[in-house]
Amino acid sequence: MPRLSVLAVATALALAACSRTTPPESTPPMADASTDPSVETANPFLDPSPLPFEAPPFDRVRDAHFAPGFDAGMRRQRAEVEAIATNPEPPSFENTIVALERTGDALTRVSKVFFHLSGAHTSDRIQAIEAEYAPKLAAHRDEILLDPRLFARVDALHAARDTLGLDPESKRLLERYHLMFVRAGARLDDAAKARLKALNAEQADLQTRFQANLLKATNDGAVVVDDRARLAGLDASAITAAADAARARGLDGKFLLALTNTTRQPVLASLEDRELRRQVWEASANRGLSGETDNRAIVARLAAIRAEIAGLLGYPTWAAYVLDDQMAKTPEAAGKLLADLVPAVVARARAEGADIQALIDREGGGFTVAPWDWEYYAEKVRQARYELDEAAIRPYFEFERVLKDGVFATMERLYGIRLVERTDLPVYHPEVRVFDVLDADGSPIGLFYADYFARPTKRGGAWMDAFVDQSHLLGKQPVVVNVMNIPKAPEGQPTLLSYDEVRTMFHEFGHALHGLLSDARYPLLAGTNVPRDFVEFPSQYEEDWSLEPSVLASYAKHHETGEPIPQALVDRIIAARGFNQGFDTLEYMAAALLDLDWHQIRPDAPPVEDVEAFERASLARHGVDLAAVPPRYRTTYFAHVWPGGYSAGYYAYLWAEILAADAYAHTMATGGLTRENGERYRRAILARGGTDDPMALYVAFRGREPTVDALLKRRGLR
Repeated sequence: MPRLSVLAVATALALAACSRTTPPESTPPMADASTDPSVETANPFLDPSPLPFEAPPFDRVRDAHFAPGFDAGMRRQRAEVEAIATNPEPPSFENTIVALERTGDALTRVSKVFFHLSGAHTSDRIQAIEAEYAPKLAAHRDEILLDPRLFARVDALHAARDTLGLDPESKRLLERYHLMFVRAGARLDDAAKARLKALNAEQADLQTRFQANLLKATNDGAVVVDDRARLAGLDASAITAAADAARARGLDGKFLLALTNTTRQPVLASLEDRELRRQVWEASANRGLSGETDNRAIVARLAAIRAEIAGLLGYPTWAAYVLDDQMAKTPEAAGKLLADLVPAVVARARAEGADIQALIDREGGGFTVAPWDWEYYAEKVRQARYELDEAAIRPYFEFERVLKDGVFATMERLYGIRLVERTDLPVYHPEVRVFDVLDADGSPIGLFYADYFARPTKRGGAWMDAFVDQSHLLGKQPVVVNVMNIPKAPEGQPTLLSYDEVRTMFHEFGHALHGLLSDARYPLLAGTNVPRDFVEFPSQYEEDWSLEPSVLASYAKHHETGEPIPQALVDRIIAARGFNQGFDTLEYMAAALLDLDWHQIRPDAPPVEDVEAFERASLARHGVDLAAVPPRYRTTYFAHVWPGGYSAGYYAYLWAEILAADAYAHTMATGGLTRENGERYRRAILARGGTDDPMALYVAFRGREPTVDALLKRRGLR
């Protein structure tokens, strides 16, 4: 997230507002200090943390600190910005742009902690604060970016940018600031600005309501099972987890199958009971379609608001507005990337479906494969074709060994960094761990927080956040955190991972590296402050190291015997990587195309009356409406694009994967896992953040623009 608070707030609102699981009301993340008289006088967000690297003082943070922290942070930043806008001196790069980079320190501190906790360790109180402050923070951002005095200074500097003698990074910063103001509406007249402010406030309110509805729908949609026999197919640890989840809700003796954020649910690959599979799938796929959590009217209004905002800013659609500042540049380019793959992907999915149907018929099923059947029978096909059983893989992927001998050891081999655990810093949950990150010469880089295990107060999925962004200007070293939802084994037993969980650990540490190894002067250009269709490149690049033979040999050892994973099993894992890629790719592409269609509604178009009909028409128009392969997210729970930061940008995962696959293939062709290759990638990509155009950074690293060849091979589509 950007360090400048007007951006940090907007980005935090977007990133943190993804799907979450509503926690039990009896488990707030921290003690409530509402009756503590020291709250107002000792708010930990008002001054820099005294801890190493300005790490958050979680031992002092209480829910009651957030609202006054936001209020004081906004008040301070308004005063700082007012001093810049009224400076009697002519605008200069230092007294305007650099001065803006220095504003909002307190607001940044409270925002980063609050929005991280809202996803990683939430509570009813935090959700209520988020609902109250979303429109306030949107208005605060508008107040700054729509200030004509401030924009006049930025605009004058931008017009003279070639005569100011700026170095490339400083010139890039000036250009980004100018673009940020223009895209926020700084050139609009007063009437248009007033309308824009009203739309932004309404959008913030609706996004919060969408998320609140989704939280409740996801929580309420969990399926309660009375009879353990109906859970046949789940392993013992999954059944124990379901029993524990039910007990936490006061349902002793029952089993609770909680929902994750996507349409498909992990348990569908294992449950033998077809009726229970159908029940779980329908609970997932029908979220936001009825009752008090109905999101349809909210979605239709958000689409209309965004279309109107785009029109005010001079763009034909919201998608055109968003993509103008991304690598893809236009919705046509993003759409073409997806459309060009549709024929091959649909054909692959149909072939996979035919294999599944043949198996159903051989077993005498007497039914046509439905969405709730696909993963269950696909797993059977996979086991038969590759002799690959998930239960045979997990014993070789013990969590602690994967983390230290896999992820951490690989990063040391590539980049020379070492991670050393420390236990003297406060954390927001007992399961969170903290590591010093040291460079090859022993010098400190920053801190890495690890929060890997699932719990009721954490939203689904996996992500990276930053508590402190790197900046030479501000003398800041990075403090980052990875979050996942790995089911933790019962006390005294080892936590064993699936290969997908192993790959995700490498993926998320790729994001962490992007923040940790940043070497930027200005906070706005540091770390992961890059376009959406570039930010997933470093994370996906790191994924493939998880199966590099020497890496695998270091961590894939049986948790009881220490024996290395048999090569025959490794070969089957690698061979199976392309399995079910028709389904995986199609469900992703269907969601990405649906996102683009929602955000290509024109400002003068009539409001969408029937959200479900719009969705059906979109999927049919693109030829991705296979009944057994629904979109990864349906409209009413597509948190990435409604409250989240990926509106008109869900295509970005595929775009970035092209870069990642091409870059990894190039690395392997030039020596593979070596410090030389790691240092070259570190200097060219990770250290640079947003200090240059992303394609220019890529070409400087790779020597040419990427092609799709490596991607097709990676996904088994060629």
